[in-house]
Amino acid sequence: MIKTIKMPSFGSDMAKGMVAEWKIQPGDTVHRGEVIATIETMKGLIDMEVFDDGVVEQLLAPVGQQLQVGEPIARLQLTGVADEGVEAETEEHAVAAEPQPAPIEPKTEAAVSPSNIVDQRPLISPAARKQAEKLGIDWRLLGPGSGPNGALVLADIESRGVTPSADSGQQMRQAIAAVVSRSKRDIPHYYLELDIPLAAAHTWCSEYNKGKPAAELVLINALIYCALARALAEFPQFNGFYREGGYQAQSGVHLGNIIKLRSGGMVVAALHDAQLLGAVGMMARLKDQVIRARGGGLRGSEVQDATVTVSNLGERGVDRIQGVIFPPQVALLGIGRVRTAPWVQEQKIVPMTLASFSLAADHRVSDGHDGARLLNRIAALLQQPEQLA
Repeated sequence: MIKTIKMPSFGSDMAKGMVAEWKIQPGDTVHRGEVIATIETMKGLIDMEVFDDGVVEQLLAPVGQQLQVGEPIARLQLTGVADEGVEAETEEHAVAAEPQPAPIEPKTEAAVSPSNIVDQRPLISPAARKQAEKLGIDWRLLGPGSGPNGALVLADIESRGVTPSADSGQQMRQAIAAVVSRSKRDIPHYYLELDIPLAAAHTWCSEYNKGKPAAELVLINALIYCALARALAEFPQFNGFYREGGYQAQSGVHLGNIIKLRSGGMVVAALHDAQLLGAVGMMARLKDQVIRARGGGLRGSEVQDATVTVSNLGERGVDRIQGVIFPPQVALLGIGRVRTAPWVQEQKIVPMTLASFSLAADHRVSDGHDGARLLNRIAALLQQPEQLA
């Protein structure tokens, strides 16, 4: 069986990509999980893996050519699969953190009836609507198009997509804007906050780090991420995806770590099965991902399947965060700066090391009672840092 490998989508804010380097040639045998290409995106260079065993039949995308997400880039002859003259398409590479619409088949623009007008929104043809969804463009906010009666047609949507003339920073901001606008429009957010004492975690880190070189130090963020992951494993209603009108909880906690890129913008890199990591392992993974994200070495699987996202802006000096959920995820956890503040303990006011934790969650899946239990579980875990080591 022949499979067509498509330009992957490394997140719902990605519209185009470019093969920067092929690591395979026609005739090569490849195995599931092997890196076959480096893809240049707005977020930098990302290694693309293959999801099947097979033999490379043909490379369809030349190095350096910009392609839309979902366009064919290679063909793979699967091994161990009977060849019945059937050609399949790889969905693993074409699917982002949320399902992409079906490929658009060539056809003439359909006529648009007045019944499509809602609240003075522009008319749009079916083909243009599909392309807008694919590119993450909110067509409802666009002006009249070039079609009959001012309808938006396919050419109008493509002209408003990410263009090669825009610099990468502007492209990324436009893509992020489309994603968060859709998130706030479609997801009924609710927010909770809790100040969590970190004195025990701070003491554990100080004791552990005594006499160790800088490369082996464990920062308090590693303990915090461990607590988040283990608590989320106990509350599956915050760890999964809302797709096709229903919620799909995930067994592994793939913690999405937001990394600021030097070139501007950000990338969300998944810490796979973070609930299984101790503080030392978590610290190593965090450092490794930051280095690779800024140097262009993340794998495609790391930027595709985060089940929940963490926004840690404490190092930027902010006390509290009210985040926007990345669809199709259903929660985002925010961490403010670690600070010293007055705290009532045993009827006395004492200085306490603490941080403000916030939760943005999808009301279609959970409610405030569930969210409060999650935050309090995180707080309880951080009072026993030795259990997180």
